[in-house]
Amino acid sequence: MSNLENLVADWLPLPDVADALGVDIRKVHSLIRDRALVEYRIGDRRIRAVPSAFLKDGQVLDSLKGTVTVLSDSGFDDDELIRWLFTADDSLPGRPIDALREGRKTEIRRRAQAAGF
Repeated sequence: MSNLENLVADWLPLPDVADALGVDIRKVHSLIRDRALVEYRIGDRRIRAVPSAFLKDGQVLDSLKGTVTVLSDSGFDDDELIRWLFTADDSLPGRPIDALREGRKTEIRRRAQAAGF
């Protein structure tokens, strides 16, 4: 098991994401392609999955796509941006993903831009 798998407590395989969102699996693939979701391959079988924290109330976290864009533009690859979102930051306090889930996207995006420098 990778460090990233351990850092993120709860992963959802893509079919479970489709169920949680009430959409077809093709829509989940489209969300990943459009960078509204970010996947990671977990386990020995390298199953495609996303952190469950990327979903809230049966929808993709609305502030995720813009934050993924900012982090990607700052040079982060998918593994690095998941790690950044799920690593505790004492100055927040807490993890950036939790702040996004609380609606504090402006602060997190500002920090994401700064993280690239």
